[in-house]
Amino acid sequence: MKAVLSSEWVKLRSVTSTFHTVGAAAAMVVLGIAWTVYVSALADERGMLRAAAPEEGFLPLVQLSLAVLGVLTITSEHATGMIRTSLVTVPRRSTLFLAKTGIVALATFATATSILLLTYVTSRLIAGERQLGFNESAFTDDLPALFASALSVTALALVGLGLGAAMRSTAGALVSVVSLLFVLPGAVNYLPAPWNTRIATLLLPNLVPQIASERMSSRLGDGFLPPWAALALLFAYPLVTLTIGYYALKRKDA
Repeated sequence: MKAVLSSEWVKLRSVTSTFHTVGAAAAMVVLGIAWTVYVSALADERGMLRAAAPEEGFLPLVQLSLAVLGVLTITSEHATGMIRTSLVTVPRRSTLFLAKTGIVALATFATATSILLLTYVTSRLIAGERQLGFNESAFTDDLPALFASALSVTALALVGLGLGAAMRSTAGALVSVVSLLFVLPGAVNYLPAPWNTRIATLLLPNLVPQIASERMSSRLGDGFLPPWAALALLFAYPLVTLTIGYYALKRKDA
C-alpha cells in the first residue's frame, strides 16, 4: 500500500494541472490582501466598518479550485488511457482507488489549511487596530470556522474524485460540482418557507458555519444543525460519491 501511495503522490505532483489548481486556490491570499487593504481604507475614512472576513468570502474559490484537482486526479487518467497502466500495476481496484482518495484528501487538506491560515494572518496584520468586524475576535474563537472551512474544501475535492470516477468525464463532473457548490444553494431560495431554510442547511456549502456553531437563521431552531450533525453530513457527501465512484471503477472496463 505504501508503494501505491507513493506512486499516486508522484502522479499528482508531476502533472501541470495540479500546480494550476493549487495556484488558483492560492489566489485567495492575494484577493484577501486586496480586500483588507480596501476595507481598511474605508475604515480610515469612516472610523469603523463591518466587513466580511476574506477567508470566508473567498472560500468558494478554494473549494472550486481544489474540487477541480479531485476531478482531474481520475478523469485525466481515463482521458489519456493511463488508467489501464495503473490497473495493470495495481490490479486490485480497491487499493488503487483508496490510495487516490488518501492522497487527494491529504494534499487538499494541507493546501487548504495553509492558504486559509496565510489569508487569515495577512489580513489581520494589514487590518491592525482598525475595527473591521472580522478582526475583533481571537484566533481561538475563529479556529473552528477555519478548521471547518479546510474540511469543506477536502470534502469537495473528494466529491470531485468520486464524481470523476463515476462519470469518467471531466466536464460532467465539474458541472456537477459547480451545481452542488453554487446552483443548488441559489435554487433552494425559491422554495416556500420554511423549507427553503431547512433544505439549505443540508447543502454542503452551508455546513461550514453550522460546524462552527453559527446560525444560518435568526429564528431559533430553524435552519440550524448542531455541529456534530453538520460534521457528519459533511463527511457523508464524499462517502456517498466515493462509494458510487468506486463501484463504477470496479464494474466498468478501463
